[in-house]
Amino acid sequence: MPLRLLASGLSPGGPRAHLMVLIYHRVLAEPDPYRRGDVTVSVFDWQMALLAREFNVLSLDQAVRRLAAGTLPARAVCVSFDDGYRDNLDLALPVLQRHGLPATFFIATDYLDGGAMWNDCLIEAIARAGEGSLDLSDLGLERYALHGVADRYATVGRLLPALKHLENAQRRDVVAAVMERCKLQRAPDLMLSPEGVRALHAAGMAIGAHTCSHPILTRLDPASARREMADGRDRLEAMIDAPVRLFAYPNGKPGEDYDAHHVAMARELGFAAAVCTAWGNASAGADLFQLPRFTPWDRVPLRFHLRLVGNLLRRETLPALAPG
Repeated sequence: MPLRLLASGLSPGGPRAHLMVLIYHRVLAEPDPYRRGDVTVSVFDWQMALLAREFNVLSLDQAVRRLAAGTLPARAVCVSFDDGYRDNLDLALPVLQRHGLPATFFIATDYLDGGAMWNDCLIEAIARAGEGSLDLSDLGLERYALHGVADRYATVGRLLPALKHLENAQRRDVVAAVMERCKLQRAPDLMLSPEGVRALHAAGMAIGAHTCSHPILTRLDPASARREMADGRDRLEAMIDAPVRLFAYPNGKPGEDYDAHHVAMARELGFAAAVCTAWGNASAGADLFQLPRFTPWDRVPLRFHLRLVGNLLRRETLPALAPG
């Protein structure tokens, strides 16, 4: 059976429709051995061409309204980007425009205008370090090999999950120590400026909130979590002079990175919908404040297409969330 017919059978239009939302972060000019999860612009181009040809790509705000109303088209897909990287404007936007596709960009506002996310600082430090090893045993970690790309990639792969859920201050201190010991003098300049955010909005792309500092919300007290969510939105609204109605939970794993308190906050703050990072798709009656998203990792068109169709088969529901 042709894949389009199979996808249409799994996600017909109307009340039986299913909505898929794809997540991207960066779009690279060339392959980067330390950022293998990010697509190059050439890969992103054929992926968007395939979406334009085989699926119905909607803006996320439109898709949310139509999902609630039961009027989604068959094979409905949305494209989203997290964090606010400058290459989203420089490289991704021209591809989206060439194929006539909308996307939503979820922006963490603290990193605009020269800020840097901790994971990028870590990757850049490891990539640029001299040959040898990195001893972090005095910080409760280990000694890591830095002999060639394979060792460095493995070191990045061990450090990122080890630091991800540390308290912000502790993680900041560890990353600062890594930068110093690897002799990285300044953080990488990778993020959008406010002018870049405005340019994406002026091009017809949706801007969504992603907090200010991209914290693990479950690690914050309720007042701090609410402030992160509200202030990030308010800054973006002032920046683009338009409402910001969509929210993405940082990291976004249900029950681990956010809980029922944060879902309630998103509703109370007036967002129309929120997205997480649980794989799957949304159908009639889905919680609009826990819309699933996924990243199709495949770098071959047929496998990419099969991954999209396979995601339509995922019918498991999100776990019930207890307040943290």
